[in-house]
Amino acid sequence: MKNYRLIIAEKPSAAKKIANALLKQAKAIKENGVTYYIGKDEKGENVVIASTAGHLFTLDEKKRSKEYPNFDVVWKPAFKKRKASFLKKFYEVLKKLAKNAGEYVIATDLDIEGEVIGYNIYRFICKEDGREIKVFRMCYSTLTKQELLKAYRKRKEGYIKGLAEAGLTRHYLDFYYGVNISKALSSSLENVLERYALLSSGRVQGPTLAILAKREEEIAKFKPKPYWQLSFSSLIGGQTIRFQFEKDKIWDKKKAETIYKSCKGKNAVITKIEKTKQIIKAPHPFDLTTLQTEAYRVFGFTPAKTQKLAQSLYLQALISYPRTSSQQLPPTIDFINILRNLKKTKFASLVNKVLELEELKPNNGKKVDPAHPAIHPTGEIPEKLTKDEEKLYSLIVHRFLATFYKNAVRERMKVTAKIDKYKFFASCFKILEKGWLALYPFYKFEEQEIRGIEEGQEIKIRQLLLEEKETKPPKRYSQASIVKEMERLNLGTKATRAIILDTLYQRKYIEGYKQIKVTNLGMQVVKTLSKYAAQFLSPELTARFEEEMQKIEEMKKERVSVLEEAKKLLIETFSKFKEREVDIGRELASSFEKTRDGLREIGTCNKCGGKLRIIRFKGKRFIGCSNYPSCNNAFPLPKKGIIEKTGKTCEYCNLPKIRVVRKGKRPYEMCINPNCKSKQNWKNKKES
Repeated sequence: MKNYRLIIAEKPSAAKKIANALLKQAKAIKENGVTYYIGKDEKGENVVIASTAGHLFTLDEKKRSKEYPNFDVVWKPAFKKRKASFLKKFYEVLKKLAKNAGEYVIATDLDIEGEVIGYNIYRFICKEDGREIKVFRMCYSTLTKQELLKAYRKRKEGYIKGLAEAGLTRHYLDFYYGVNISKALSSSLENVLERYALLSSGRVQGPTLAILAKREEEIAKFKPKPYWQLSFSSLIGGQTIRFQFEKDKIWDKKKAETIYKSCKGKNAVITKIEKTKQIIKAPHPFDLTTLQTEAYRVFGFTPAKTQKLAQSLYLQALISYPRTSSQQLPPTIDFINILRNLKKTKFASLVNKVLELEELKPNNGKKVDPAHPAIHPTGEIPEKLTKDEEKLYSLIVHRFLATFYKNAVRERMKVTAKIDKYKFFASCFKILEKGWLALYPFYKFEEQEIRGIEEGQEIKIRQLLLEEKETKPPKRYSQASIVKEMERLNLGTKATRAIILDTLYQRKYIEGYKQIKVTNLGMQVVKTLSKYAAQFLSPELTARFEEEMQKIEEMKKERVSVLEEAKKLLIETFSKFKEREVDIGRELASSFEKTRDGLREIGTCNKCGGKLRIIRFKGKRFIGCSNYPSCNNAFPLPKKGIIEKTGKTCEYCNLPKIRVVRKGKRPYEMCINPNCKSKQNWKNKKES
């Protein structure tokens, strides 16, 4: 077969969906472990549908060197890097298929990365040896048969140049910054330690670490300030109601004690009862960041895990494209059809409530994305989901339904009581109209109603309380809140923020998952770069380049001019960096060694009292004793995941417990003893 239409998807599962949607009696062919599909479309034309597995090409230096900065880079097949060797089979199959193709259709994800993937395959494989071949673009936001057919029928000639150029610019900028900064840091450290040591930073990684480090400094510098709180409780209508003094914090101890003494032993009088209605508007549809934030709040999912689960649901055609920054559901979406299909699921009773509405109009937010709508269910019926996929899918469906529904109404009752001249307040809330809250069980707050109370009523005080407290330092960022802050500052993209966070963990710059703490090494990297290369940590500069890339996408600016500006800035900064390279190395060395040793040490050896450390030997890792060879005590470690010490000991065998952190999955803790009683339900614990 020759002169067929070659359609390229971004992932094998997407290729299968596209083949089932477009081809009559699609035939699957497996070659060297790679499956592609051949058949005829609705017009009887020959079509081949194949896929890659992400980026087939990557930037690399033309000539490897320790010198920096180096901007002499070239696109190379990604499989030439060891970690991406699996891509070679995809490369070879696509190369073979492209030779006989008469037309090429990009059907990768409709975003910057998807366009770069498709464009690079077009220029480096399809146009190899100067061949002329027409290129088209399929644009879709869901993998449903209906939308894929529509995208195929309305495919546009040419690739999306602005999107591709913006994507290429991002790759060049990230390489220029990431590789050269990492070279500079590693070189400065190597000069002092006299051995190779890897330190890295990047265009977005550095500013993100700086934000986290700034919060760490605020916590360290924080000096608690004492204050006093005054309250009383009273039994009203059979329930205990607590009243707070009109000033939340009393900063003067003597004043607090004076008020307390004046109120002690007396009753209170209700002087005012106010009732006000409050509208709780229906929520906006999910964009990726709000989905990540909500999934973290509700389920404790990390942003990376939420992104991975959402991608899986998308590839199963259950939800729309998740890497969107839109909070809007346009009227072009067939809401009625989606809702009718959802009636066949466990959400039927809630769907019926929405279908009863006179008008299906979502409460759209302000954020928009030119390529994709907000995240929403497609109406496809789930077949078999994992426990966590089911949780996220349920969250997305409930949010979708709630966004159409009526506002909720609650009543706030504010009661003012006086003891002598001092005012105290109590507030309670009652739902008057559930509205969208009836469709969204993830929004919870405490309801309470104060009954049997009227103005002028005297109430007995059961307990008058004066508490001394201290102001608390600012909270550390969680994974969800730092991703939200990155979005606010325009650092990175919706697709890369969670990945950048994972990189900071891998580099040992940060630790802790519920509250992110910057390690000594992370703090020192920020301190050193602030002193010698402050622009590498500048959120403003990074955001400026993001704006420049947006202009490139809109075809208002050329890639060359943006890259030249970046080169100029880097050359200037690195020239100053080199002058102080030894000083920089000295400042980094101590923290590097301490952090490395501290993270490696797990606990105390139960045989000799030495230190149990993570050992890497011949590509393997295990826990061994620092007194080896006189003590050969050792314990195996899981093959995958980041190992963290917890400071805890096992309740059964008193050996150290570690935390295993796997990309996109819930971390779990385990005793290092493989024969420990705690591991009877080991597999269940790992997967939960």
